[in-house]
Amino acid sequence: MEKLLKNMRVDVNSDIYIKDPFSSDLGKEIIRQSLELIPELGLDHFTFKKLSIRVGCTESAIYRYFENKHKLMLFLTLWYWGYLEQNLVLCTMNIQDPKERLLIAIKILVKGPIYVVNDYIDPVSLKRVLVDESTKAYLTKEVDEDYKNGFFNLYNRLGERIAAIILEINPKYEFPKTLVSTVMESSLLQSFYSKHIPSLTDIHPMDIRRVDFFQKLVFKAIENEN
Repeated sequence: MEKLLKNMRVDVNSDIYIKDPFSSDLGKEIIRQSLELIPELGLDHFTFKKLSIRVGCTESAIYRYFENKHKLMLFLTLWYWGYLEQNLVLCTMNIQDPKERLLIAIKILVKGPIYVVNDYIDPVSLKRVLVDESTKAYLTKEVDEDYKNGFFNLYNRLGERIAAIILEINPKYEFPKTLVSTVMESSLLQSFYSKHIPSLTDIHPMDIRRVDFFQKLVFKAIENEN
């Protein structure tokens, strides 16, 4: 299983990039260095000029892969959610009990991918970027156009897959997508709070109770609505 996910890539909407970054060594280095430079500088201060210096190429070479840093951040964000979906599918494929599958789904959302070795992107570094910067990928003026162009399909697909598991457990539950998207975003926000604004959370970095909190939250919501 681990070997399978190690070689697996996520097919992000090709309209997000100009040239597939994984089609060349330069493109792969752009992605690798972005995962190091964005956490170091913050997305607001991250520029393609600074990235080009780190990569050792011209700024124009980076623009041959991505139109701007917004598209690069979209690519990274959607790659993460797509990789989580791959983890979820492979980790639950032989499990019949929907409650057990939902427990695994929540664990993956909260802790990140179970399998953290991948030939294309380091999932651990990627999650670190998303904890601090993910909302900047879609809280933009372009979000409606991005949605219309299908840029969020990977994000939607993971949410719908988990929402379907919830409906297996309780077909009468009215808000499966709302509940799932709340956990998807809140799991990252709680990690952000624990790192940067600890007064907003009771759970601190590396606290294993974060998974327990979200599992109880979801199951109580489902079970209390019959």
